[in-house]
Amino acid sequence: MATTQRPDTEREREQELSNSRLLRDETQFATAKIAWFQYLTVAIFLILLTGFWDLQVANYESSVDRAERNRIRSIPLLAPRGKILDRDGRIIVDNHSTFKVILTRENLNPEHIKPIAEGLNLDPEDLQARLRKFATRPKYEPMVIKSELTPGELAFVYSHQDAKTFPELELIHSQSRLYPKEGLAAHAIGYVGEVSENELNSAEFAKYSQGDIVGKAGLEKQYNELLIGVDGQRRVVVDNLGRERELLENKEATPGKNLQLTLDLDLQTVAELAMEGRRGAVVALDPRNGEVLAMVSRPAFDPNMFQGRIRAADWKEINSNPFTPLFNRALQSQLAPGSTFKPIVALAALESGIVDENFAVNCPGGATFYGHFHKCHLFTKGGHGAGVSLHRAITGSCDVYFYNVGDRIGIDRIADMATTAGIGRKTGIDLPHEAEGTMPSTKWKLRTQREKWYAGETISVSIGQGAVTVSPLQLASAIGGISIGGAWYRPHMVKEATKMDPVRKAQFNPVNLEKVIYGMYGVVNEGGTGTSARLPNVEVCGKTGTAQRASNDLIKAMKAGGLKPGEELKDNAWFVGFAPRENPEIVIVALFEAGEHGNFAAPIVRDVLKSYFDKKARLQAPAQLHSAAGLLSMPGAEPPTPIAKKKIIQYATSTLD
Repeated sequence: MATTQRPDTEREREQELSNSRLLRDETQFATAKIAWFQYLTVAIFLILLTGFWDLQVANYESSVDRAERNRIRSIPLLAPRGKILDRDGRIIVDNHSTFKVILTRENLNPEHIKPIAEGLNLDPEDLQARLRKFATRPKYEPMVIKSELTPGELAFVYSHQDAKTFPELELIHSQSRLYPKEGLAAHAIGYVGEVSENELNSAEFAKYSQGDIVGKAGLEKQYNELLIGVDGQRRVVVDNLGRERELLENKEATPGKNLQLTLDLDLQTVAELAMEGRRGAVVALDPRNGEVLAMVSRPAFDPNMFQGRIRAADWKEINSNPFTPLFNRALQSQLAPGSTFKPIVALAALESGIVDENFAVNCPGGATFYGHFHKCHLFTKGGHGAGVSLHRAITGSCDVYFYNVGDRIGIDRIADMATTAGIGRKTGIDLPHEAEGTMPSTKWKLRTQREKWYAGETISVSIGQGAVTVSPLQLASAIGGISIGGAWYRPHMVKEATKMDPVRKAQFNPVNLEKVIYGMYGVVNEGGTGTSARLPNVEVCGKTGTAQRASNDLIKAMKAGGLKPGEELKDNAWFVGFAPRENPEIVIVALFEAGEHGNFAAPIVRDVLKSYFDKKARLQAPAQLHSAAGLLSMPGAEPPTPIAKKKIIQYATSTLD
């Protein structure tokens, strides 16, 4: 019996030992799990505590600010740009009331993007791209998605705002630019547009944001900081659905300052009309102070197209235009001045002492220099004949005379005089992107081409061809400074309170100046090449210019091959004029591209001159009538006879004729 129970007892003991070990293992495992869980709980608690510290203590102000933004919405109140006025205070560029629609991105539903774009006539992909650009900016910052809303687009926003379909849409009142029609003064004024991404990356535009409207060209760009004003802000409390509940602040916008120009709207309009249907430019200056009285570049463009963001179709049309309507020909063209350069050469010759007024040449229609025959513009008519001296050479624009003069005095004397007058250097006008032009010299060629200057090259330069190039503005400034005795004022578009000092002065022999000016007087009044610029009762001085754009050899070869030279190869027509002869008040340059002959540009200058002096007469008439009334009623004097009375009145009103 005892032998049969022993094995059972041993098995029970082994089982008890096994259970004991298992219980111990489970107890140890449970203890480890509890310990791990406790550590995890402590870690989580520490993380939460750290976050709490960060939110409530370390970054308290930032957290409060973000919380405020969740319930307070800031709506910009856009400042209207300053108006642009002419010299008499008449409005050239105004503003008009309109609406912009902004997208509040805090509660933007991505599914709404496509229907919003379609309702506002926007490209959905373009809108998506704009949203991606704004992705790095705070969501509370509003994003303008459409300016200049049409009545239909305005109705779309109103209806969907009221229905709460698109709560992310918000209308804001704004003032948009209203430019003159037909592109009047478009290149001088410029235009505004939405600040580009490239501009935002520059220091100049660091303070601006996506969607801001800034000056992009012309005066709008040059004086952007003066015109732009300071935006206001409307802060409101909104609920969790974006509905406005309370007005907190309404800070009004500060309008930009008005800009009064030196432009005369009357002269500008006449110059625009004179260039109708032509390509080229007109610049009118007051040589006594540098004020720009008119500036025209044709073809022009409509600045109103650039409001906000220009339509792709409009931009494509402008860019594909072969005549580059955005190009400001008045200060960016760099073209040969032709014979309008001859007065500068004449003055250089007289001041050098190498040539005097008695120097004369024979002009049979051309002359040979350094193995090359150079034609005179009267080549087909047998030239100007014998005994052509200074006055006759300027009046009749004799090329052969100036070939000989240029050959005698050399390129560097011509360059010295031209550089003094401002040829080959920027005038410094307060407009962007002015071209410098070119005045060649021995040093210039060595510096730019690493070659010496050849005497034969001077022959072409002496008649305003070859390497010499100018802009209409540069030519007007140069001749204007000569006309008043050798003082050049910086051309400027904005009227200034004080008279500016000359940027350059030169001491010329008054006798030499008078000889050159007398020659320019003969161009208009003594049967010269510019008689179509003549005006009654005003001594107009001027100079025509015909500048080649293709050599005679090329034109001849094309004709021999049965090809007709195109418009782009026709000669440019120039005319520069000033008046009156003594103490000039105005100088005008007209460039008529492909006009072929300078006498076709002369009437353009004549029309602007007439407008100037007619207006001057109208302004003086009231004072003259007042003086006449005083003569008719002087106390203690006998009444004038009927004939004397009639003559006094006729004298007083003569300027109105």
